[in-house]
Amino acid sequence: MKYFDFEICGLKRKLPYVKVADNLALASFVCLSDTELVMACAPELVKRLPEVDVLMTAEAKGICLTYEMSRLMGMKEFVVARKSKKPYMQNAISFKACSVTTQKEQTLWLDGVEAEKIRGKRVALIDDVIATGESLAAIENLAKAAGANVVARAAILAELEAVDRKDIIYLKEHFVFRPNEDGTFTPIKSLKD
Repeated sequence: MKYFDFEICGLKRKLPYVKVADNLALASFVCLSDTELVMACAPELVKRLPEVDVLMTAEAKGICLTYEMSRLMGMKEFVVARKSKKPYMQNAISFKACSVTTQKEQTLWLDGVEAEKIRGKRVALIDDVIATGESLAAIENLAKAAGANVVARAAILAELEAVDRKDIIYLKEHFVFRPNEDGTFTPIKSLKD
């Protein structure tokens, strides 16, 4: 297996190259089980956020980061958009999205109880990586449908066109790759490259 040498907030990681399509590969960044990385990145993102009332993320990889950020900010809770409708959900709202990592359409759900928690509130949307912005847009549409005021969009990494967006807070640019026949990987800035 080949690896991409990666560094952020003074931490070094070897990220495995993973093909997600015939002509697309990622240097797989997964913060979900990396406590050290989350503890290093969360305070840096918190410093960059404007005044917010609630943090919101999508299931699942952003949960640990959002938890740590909410803890550092002294918040009692945060809101999670779920990837499936649960039986306990009442008056749930949903929105469809397709991300680079899932490579298929998925629906995000927000329970009516959770929607009430963000109605009229200043919300920051949190994710591990923002690439095409499709997942972020789905979360934002859920938040707006619930009556929230989205005031920030933040992630540890930005990829592809997200790097140039002025409305995203991120700590580091990351790459998406084209796999080559010789087993090497070429970084790209756009899915059109």
